[in-house]
Amino acid sequence: LDSRGVEVADLTLAVGAGTFKPVTAPDTASHRLDPEDVRFPKETVLALENARASGRRVVAVGTTVTRALEAWALRPAGRAPGSMDLYFSTDLFITPGFDLRVVGALLTNFHLPRSTLLMLVCAFAGRENVLAAYEDAIRHGYLFYSYGDAMLIA
Repeated sequence: LDSRGVEVADLTLAVGAGTFKPVTAPDTASHRLDPEDVRFPKETVLALENARASGRRVVAVGTTVTRALEAWALRPAGRAPGSMDLYFSTDLFITPGFDLRVVGALLTNFHLPRSTLLMLVCAFAGRENVLAAYEDAIRHGYLFYSYGDAMLIA
């Protein structure tokens, strides 16, 4: 990655148990995620701002990181370079129709039906594209969920 000019930036995310609960509400607007605590080191905030300003793509490793990055972009404090680490909690639920502002590519595994994580992937790539990818994954025997295979969506 280094040889290709890829810059890696860290954040700390306390993933809540609610992330893995299936959606049982009759509609997604009624479903609530448990809040998750996020810490963006000042170096990460600056790296994100620089990437966005120069038109470079931000690649999220995981759906929970995607949620943290998009929650950061929605915060007024997240829009300007910071001189200190940024701490906040988020219960952002990303579903189809959400306008992603930061993430340009996503590395993620194959998620279970009716999960908030699958809904986020559909918001990123489009429901039909995701269904086609999942059909192909099933046809080729890919493994699903947290210890399964992964895909890069760009």
